[in-house]
Amino acid sequence: MSSARTSQGRTRGIAVLVASILLIIGAIVYIAVARSMSNGGDFQGAGNGVEKVVEIPEGTTLSQMGPALQEEGVVRSDQSFQAAAMSTPDADSIQPGFYRLQEKMSAEAAVAALLDPANKIDLLKIPGGSTLMDVRVVGGETRFGIYSNISTVTCGPDGDAEGCVSAEQLHDVAANADPASLGVPEWAIQPVEARKGDPKRLEGLIAPGEYIVDPSADAQTILTDLVTRSADKYNSTDIVGRAQAIGLSPYDLLVAASLVEREAPAGEFDKVARVILNRLDEPMRLEFDSTVNYDLESVELATGDSDRQRQTPWNTYAKEGLPETPIASPSDEAIHAMEHPADGEWLFFVTIDHDGTTIFTNTFEEHQAEVQKAYDSGILDSQR
Repeated sequence: MSSARTSQGRTRGIAVLVASILLIIGAIVYIAVARSMSNGGDFQGAGNGVEKVVEIPEGTTLSQMGPALQEEGVVRSDQSFQAAAMSTPDADSIQPGFYRLQEKMSAEAAVAALLDPANKIDLLKIPGGSTLMDVRVVGGETRFGIYSNISTVTCGPDGDAEGCVSAEQLHDVAANADPASLGVPEWAIQPVEARKGDPKRLEGLIAPGEYIVDPSADAQTILTDLVTRSADKYNSTDIVGRAQAIGLSPYDLLVAASLVEREAPAGEFDKVARVILNRLDEPMRLEFDSTVNYDLESVELATGDSDRQRQTPWNTYAKEGLPETPIASPSDEAIHAMEHPADGEWLFFVTIDHDGTTIFTNTFEEHQAEVQKAYDSGILDSQR
């Protein structure tokens, strides 16, 4: 055998060996990649204990959630999240909102956490008649105001979430920040500016509803979001034109509607609205106990003569016309009642029993007779 042939054989043998080695290496790499892709390079377990607040915006699809969670460091890869979501039948029912998750969760754990209501940060719920500040009811419990409820949402169930916003921080921003920067509508700028230093000056400008609040945002960002959204809601319904139609400014429409909200029992909003308008037309003082109570540290249905004589921006026993600001957040129902009051000549009304029976009368003499019924039923007995 010639040396040339031997050399060629060796060359072919080496080539085959190299090719075989490359195939083996390729197979190993392929298997490794395949395994990695099968679990998306997944983290293991329920997280590393470092909390991450993650937003799932309205309308977000599962295909959009994965990249966002990967960017936040919650899951290792979008692929692993998509695989876990596809194997979870209820994954498409994940709701929009903010969630408290952890860094470095397995994709399966992340999907499960997003489906667990305990991890979802509560909505801020503001019913009609809510006030910004807490209210202590004599003989009863404290009604927490909007500022306290915002703080509760941001601070979590244990009240100690890192960077959460306190009610005091919200008070400071509400009292001192530039109204325009907070999103106060143009038609409310002047009365809000006039009460600089008072955290109650935003009363009525956060509309009732349910809000998603970013718990990682600061006090000014949160208030700006709430006030801006409320202003957009009011302006989108032409509140300026609607108020002009009944001879009020848009701001005074909110003020009057807040009185309806605090004074009227269910089903009687339009009648109380008529009393307000009739008294303003007379003119005569409104003399509503709700306006006496508004700035008191503790409140009750019955107010005394000494409180009624106090000179405040709200006390309609001691001042003419409407209070200087709303005394609560008026609902759409209360605003609608001011725009569409019932027909009647009533100037007075009083609730006469614990069932909420409310009597509307035209004269002071008729009213006094009904007030006596209220005293007889015990509803006006002071708890102080």
